[in-house]
Amino acid sequence: MLYAILCYNQEDVVGAWSREEEDAVMERLAAVQKPLATAGRLGPVARLLPTTAATTLRKGGAEPLVIDGPFAETKEQLLGFYVIDCAGLEEALDVARDLARANPGPGSYEIRPLRLFRPGAMPA
Repeated sequence: MLYAILCYNQEDVVGAWSREEEDAVMERLAAVQKPLATAGRLGPVARLLPTTAATTLRKGGAEPLVIDGPFAETKEQLLGFYVIDCAGLEEALDVARDLARANPGPGSYEIRPLRLFRPGAMPA
């Protein structure tokens, strides 16, 4: 079953990392990703650009409202995601635990099962 692991953290904290801190975190995350990729269980991994680059289309009125920025103002923001193939939730939680150990500080990982609507490869 496919799971999305959604990575939440404080954008200002992550954005303040030095180049050395950033490189160290990316190296530890790559170590978590490599066995998943080798086993063919790792789907897309993406890091979202800052929320200042976000645009939200809010529905509910007669016409959708387009506003700058993320949908909700929260202390933590969605900063990226993984798509992985796991036997079940416990296995997805194990991957999330590995990611948490590789990425220091506060934050959270939300794990959600996925259902594909349009399977296929993304263009390069």
